[in-house]
Amino acid sequence: MRATLLIPLLALALIGAACSAAQSTPTGVAAPAPMAGGGLADSASKGSVPNGVSAAEGIPSLLAQTRDLIMTANVSMRSDDPWKTADAAKAVAQGLGGTLLALSESGTGTQRSATMVMSVPSTRFDDAINALKKLDAEVVSSSVDAKDVTDQLVDLDARITTLKAEEQRYLALFNRANTVDEMLKVQSALSQLRTQIEQLSAQQKNMKDRVAFSTISLSVAPITTPVPNEPLTKWDPARTFSAAATALVAMLRAFADVAIWLLVFGWIPLVALAIALVATRTRRPTKAPAA
Repeated sequence: MRATLLIPLLALALIGAACSAAQSTPTGVAAPAPMAGGGLADSASKGSVPNGVSAAEGIPSLLAQTRDLIMTANVSMRSDDPWKTADAAKAVAQGLGGTLLALSESGTGTQRSATMVMSVPSTRFDDAINALKKLDAEVVSSSVDAKDVTDQLVDLDARITTLKAEEQRYLALFNRANTVDEMLKVQSALSQLRTQIEQLSAQQKNMKDRVAFSTISLSVAPITTPVPNEPLTKWDPARTFSAAATALVAMLRAFADVAIWLLVFGWIPLVALAIALVATRTRRPTKAPAA
């Protein structure tokens, strides 16, 4: 009798537990938060993903980042008129918003040459290189170099910020100083901090200017006409005989000239010798006769 009563009671308990579980929220699943307009917030909406971050992996995209680069280029050319080419290159730089930093022209005539240094906005760097290569000149060589200074600029900015914060703390100490000695010590520290801040700010400005404006060095040399090499001549016996005969005639002519000179002036030494002999004999003393 008791067993028959327990079976319906157990059935009713199981049915009640099932109903309560169906009505409650499952554990481990967060309920969607209501929005201001009365709807539910969508976690997959575009507004929930920040710019430059992949929604699938949550990793910042390198394509969305920019780097601070110092761009430099060296271009070597040859031209019929290097000075004219240098003037055209100067016009290219000025047309792109750049400026001429240095110019040297030397030589005369067909031996003219020119070297120059230009500064152009980094945003027009590629345009400047392409425009220079299209000038009426032959490009001998060209090279481009890029130096990444992003980390250096970040470091300079952090150091300047730290020094400025420290400067503010020293200013507060200066205002609370009670003695002249304390004021002098704080003022000395402030002077050192201001010097460091100005030095770092100058470095930062110089580096940012080099990032904003790229440098292009250009050298233009004259086009030289190569001298053709003389072909090697073959041995010609007739030519050799002619040269030897010419040399023999010249030698005989020289001997004939010497003979003519001797014939004309050769008697002068003989006359001088004869006079000397006669003078010697007349001066010789005569011997006394024997007793």
